[in-house]
Amino acid sequence: MRLAVLSAALVAALAAPAPQARAAARPEVDAAAKAVQSQVVAWRRDFHQHPELSNREERTSKAVADALRKMGLTPRTGIAHHGVVAIIQGGRPGPKLALRADMDALPVTERVDLPFASKVTTTFNGQQTGVMHACGHDAHTAILLGIAQSLMKMRKDLPGQVMLVFQPSEEGAPVGEDGGASLMLKEGLFKDFKPDAVFGLHVFSTVQVGQIAVRSGPEMAASDRFNITVKGRQTHGSRPWGGVDPIVTASEIVTSAQSIVSRRTDIAKLPAVVTFGAINGGIRYNIIPDDVKLIGTIRTFDEGMRQKVFADLRNVAEHVAAAHGATVEANVPDTEGNPVTYNDPALTARMLPSLEAVVGDANVIEPPLQMGAEDFSYYAKEVPGLFFFVGATAPGVDPATAPGNHSPEFKLDEQSLDVGLRAMLQATLDYLEAPKA
Repeated sequence: MRLAVLSAALVAALAAPAPQARAAARPEVDAAAKAVQSQVVAWRRDFHQHPELSNREERTSKAVADALRKMGLTPRTGIAHHGVVAIIQGGRPGPKLALRADMDALPVTERVDLPFASKVTTTFNGQQTGVMHACGHDAHTAILLGIAQSLMKMRKDLPGQVMLVFQPSEEGAPVGEDGGASLMLKEGLFKDFKPDAVFGLHVFSTVQVGQIAVRSGPEMAASDRFNITVKGRQTHGSRPWGGVDPIVTASEIVTSAQSIVSRRTDIAKLPAVVTFGAINGGIRYNIIPDDVKLIGTIRTFDEGMRQKVFADLRNVAEHVAAAHGATVEANVPDTEGNPVTYNDPALTARMLPSLEAVVGDANVIEPPLQMGAEDFSYYAKEVPGLFFFVGATAPGVDPATAPGNHSPEFKLDEQSLDVGLRAMLQATLDYLEAPKA
């Protein structure tokens, strides 16, 4: 019996995957981070003070391109409107790697008391608003510039090639325009330079500064919009029987649609969200209108579940409308948004020790699935991708209650710039120099 137990344990041990080798912290990363730290902070503050909305990143794009030229690079500009791309050619043969940073800001009026706070205002969707780097893209752009400068100083001994991707319009192009990662790919980003992998990072308010959060497989949700028009027949409010009421119909569609997630979707497998963001219809208290428009978003992590939610929402809208004598024009989805942000499991396992080498094993954590979306997902559909979160909330502040990304009070602890730069630079060098798994 004892022999059988020992034999079984030996078989299990042999079958188990070998533990990932621990990566050593690189002294060249430490030296590079210290050398470029003040410049990265200066870049970030400049971008923060001069934010630009999606597809309007003219000043930011020029500043990035000028900085790259000063480093000795020859950037391509004008990709997907204001995208900037440059390739660092290492002095030794090796793999190809792409690093991505986003550049756009949000229509948010800043409420953070900083000497470099944004005072920029603009008109967005017909309304006057402030513009703010409320999501941290100013940090991402500054970090990637710092990495570019560091890699250029190592270029002679660097194996392989690194593509630097400074991307516009991650937050979504204005209505009627294309933009972002999908447009960069359509315009041939990976046509002549197809990387073996792509890395990206995001500063995140729900993670403490000094920590990195990453998970293998699905990490951020696919994001899709829907647009449903309920068509009734106008009548006087005192004679509802003289028409078909699209307001009552729309209300029941909203209510019935709640069962899509609560009763028709296997949320034991992965979560899903169906949210109605706006209901628009009618103009006067005593007139039942001809139509009502419903718009909203769908978030999923699995393609099969995604398509099933689309079909269920169309089904609910059409049959509820029919029961009321109305009709619907159900554009579900109206536009397919970002796919699920998916971290390649093999690549994630390979690079996890690199992240741990920077902040320590205990400070690399697995976050819960994020219902927010990221268009980094388009790159990760083309090649294996790794996308990780860098803690942005200061010590002593609870990340659970800190103002979140997209908040007018979002406040980045600038220590995150150093952590992000070190983590991405360590991962880049480890990837380029290690034999392919």
